[in-house]
Amino acid sequence: MTRLQDQQCEISWFSALCDDDYEFLGVPDPYLASSWEHCRNIVLRAEEAGFDNILLPSGYQLGLDTTVFAAAVATQVQRIRLLMAVRIGEDWPPQLARRIATLDRILGGRLTVNIISSDIPGETLEGGPRYARTVEAMKILKTMLNGEHLSHRGEFYQLELDPPRMTTTSGKCPPLYFGGLSPVARECAAEAADVYLMWPDTMDKVRETVGDMKVRAAKFGRTLKYGYRAHVIVRETEDEARAYADRMLSKLDDEAGKAIREKSLDAGNYGVQRQAELRGAAGGDGFVEANLWTGIGRARSGCGAAIVGTPDQVLTKLRAYQAEGIEAFILSGYPHVNECDMFARYVLPHIQHGPLTL
Repeated sequence: MTRLQDQQCEISWFSALCDDDYEFLGVPDPYLASSWEHCRNIVLRAEEAGFDNILLPSGYQLGLDTTVFAAAVATQVQRIRLLMAVRIGEDWPPQLARRIATLDRILGGRLTVNIISSDIPGETLEGGPRYARTVEAMKILKTMLNGEHLSHRGEFYQLELDPPRMTTTSGKCPPLYFGGLSPVARECAAEAADVYLMWPDTMDKVRETVGDMKVRAAKFGRTLKYGYRAHVIVRETEDEARAYADRMLSKLDDEAGKAIREKSLDAGNYGVQRQAELRGAAGGDGFVEANLWTGIGRARSGCGAAIVGTPDQVLTKLRAYQAEGIEAFILSGYPHVNECDMFARYVLPHIQHGPLTL
């Protein structure tokens, strides 16, 4: 039997394209504002530090355009993968397939794609139809990027197309990462995604979710890989780590935090509500279970908890997730360059890691 410390996982970092970098949560800092220069520097530092991949997030109302940023930074990296987020409601799948293929060529085969089941800006589609459209889009992408003729007759797309001349380096569709906690989101992932992403949750809920997704995927004759998205604060002692967490919240105004949480178009979804439940279940110090701190969610929509502790405690927590089936971690911390250095110094050398393979 393979020991946990010998199991390889993918370790990714995060570039703050969506106006999400702070020294003190909820206090805008012009030095850390999303810009080409700042977000590029995060990517380059993550590559230098040895991370396998880096998430480039996307928010319609927030920050930089992800595709344009990915194309620019792709020419400046040598080894790291890019996990480019795309919002299905803002795109047309055949054109998206061509852009993905082109970007993958620029990167020499190192592109991965985070699918977001978004609305069309200015319109709202109910969850069921919106996720059905996302399933169709993912199937179209896979068909075209696998070099196959597309004959698609769906509710949202009716297409008869040959694939674009531009193919990916491998001739296959890059891995599609996808997250969503509602029942319809889970079905969407089970039917068409490759890597199912979870936001922070208690260990029993992680176990429950992985088990549920295995059953759902099996109904489609499929298997999935599993990923976990969380913040991290690692210091030499637990007291230092907790003190840093408290410091990050020391200037937060509750109304400002609420405004930040509600700024995203996705602020009301099922996963965001679960993050709010975690905050409500946490103790007075913000910890909902050992080393899982929910304070970040007070000033952030979406992923709202951090793994906090010493290098050994953080490593133990990651290995506990691995024991539940997690094979990919997407981590971040505030400020992103600083915490990237801390994790790379104290934890990364002790993890068997590398790019996720399907």
